Amino acid sequence: MRNFTKLTAVAMTALIATTPAWAQETAEATIAKGDTAWMIVATVLVMAMIVPGLALFYGGLARTKNMASVLTQVLGVACLAMIVWVTFGYSLAFGGGTGPFIGDFSKAFLNGVTATSGADTFSEGVQIPEYIFIAFQMTFAAITAALVVGGVMERAKFATIMVFALIWLVIVYFPIAHMVWAGGGLIYEWGALDFAGGTVVHINAGISALVGCIILGPRIGYKKEAMPPHSLTLTLVGTGLLWVGWFGFNGGSQLEADGVASLAVLNTFVATASGVLFWMLAEAATGRKGSLLGACSGAIAGLVAVTPAAGNSGPFGAILLGAAAAIVCFWFVAIVKPKLGFDDTADVFGIHGLGGIVGSLGTAFTMMPGLGGPGDADYAAGAQLWIQTKGVLVAIGWAGVGSAIAFTIAKLVTGGRVDEQSEREGLDLAEHGERAYNI
Repeated sequence: MRNFTKLTAVAMTALIATTPAWAQETAEATIAKGDTAWMIVATVLVMAMIVPGLALFYGGLARTKNMASVLTQVLGVACLAMIVWVTFGYSLAFGGGTGPFIGDFSKAFLNGVTATSGADTFSEGVQIPEYIFIAFQMTFAAITAALVVGGVMERAKFATIMVFALIWLVIVYFPIAHMVWAGGGLIYEWGALDFAGGTVVHINAGISALVGCIILGPRIGYKKEAMPPHSLTLTLVGTGLLWVGWFGFNGGSQLEADGVASLAVLNTFVATASGVLFWMLAEAATGRKGSLLGACSGAIAGLVAVTPAAGNSGPFGAILLGAAAAIVCFWFVAIVKPKLGFDDTADVFGIHGLGGIVGSLGTAFTMMPGLGGPGDADYAAGAQLWIQTKGVLVAIGWAGVGSAIAFTIAKLVTGGRVDEQSEREGLDLAEHGERAYNI
């Protein structure tokens, strides 16, 4: 999923700076068994990020009466995304067409895909099975849709979430994925850098969650009643699973088991560690106690920020990104958000949206050789920053408008949020007729 600009041609052997590998035609390409094995592992790791990783992270942040609801929403949305992806989503995003905004239906229902068809990697003549490329990309669509749940949980109907996800995948996720990662895509052709999804996943989900929480409104009692996380233990477990799965998320985006994948894995370690430490330092600097919730939030901020730069940065550039994202996200979540009044339950915008923006813009600088990046001596950070900025603005605008349409339609069709009695009782019983805990 890497999208390198022509400015990085000097690093051709490690960072191919041409069209995406899956869009290239190579003669007598062979399936690389080692790369295939790595991609199978990476795909499974990303799946672990969703269920149980993201589900437990969000579930721990909810109140006890809504735990089962959150788990069900994350699971349901992820499964819906998987079915839609193999039905026609893959075709619209990657399978055919070179238009600037969307692909076509030439590979709908996986038309033409067999156990012997290959997807090109970033090395000429080397492929992985197309099936595993489809599966890997499928997990990205699933987790991005599931991330939006965190912005509206504890009051959104399950039906609303599912209708929203179906519409949103079609009009928001598939087009943005195509624009950023596919040959002919608008943002790709500008030369924007997005190794593993700063725009496609995190800015996209963060903006969409912000729009959703505004349209559905705040929870009953928000800012008037205490609404602490019911289990920081589960949130930490979810954080750990997300971190482990992120090695597949970032390392797998190289599509090969090579040095760049190894760099992405290392950067995923150090940027996250930096995020944890600097979030807690920010807490201390503002007179707060260092908290487990803050540490988990910092970890996610670091992971989000390094995503677009995982293969476009040296380790020390990744450390700087993690630190910057933690400070910016802490400032917004702890200081700015309480003044604005919107109820983004799990701070999807504050961490994923802003962290994605920091990472996407910061990637222009981590490419600099002075920070250990792969750019050459003539690399122009200012020019690349403008390209990154354009990509971020398009992602923000597209996700904002598209998610507003999707949430509005879902609200009209399903009602949007549960009634007051159901919200006070808890969505576990009201929506699903069960409790997460029966003790």
